[in-house]
Amino acid sequence: MRLDKYLKVSRLIKRRTVANEACDSDRVTVNGRTAKASYTVKPGDVIALKFGNSELKIEVLSVAEHVSKADASALYREII
Repeated sequence: MRLDKYLKVSRLIKRRTVANEACDSDRVTVNGRTAKASYTVKPGDVIALKFGNSELKIEVLSVAEHVSKADASALYREII
């Protein structure tokens, strides 16, 4: 699954276009490298998102096309 779609499906970012813009402006890194929106997400990847002054780091646990709002947080694990 594409990175921008994963960010939307997992509900880390509300809209896919916003996720795409975040990737284009170098605010998303995967495994320590700046990633494009077309990057293919795999379980085990570590994604870091920069929101202003804060940073959110997650580990991808699973990838699914359609997930309910209640189950979206089961796709990833937050890393401190």
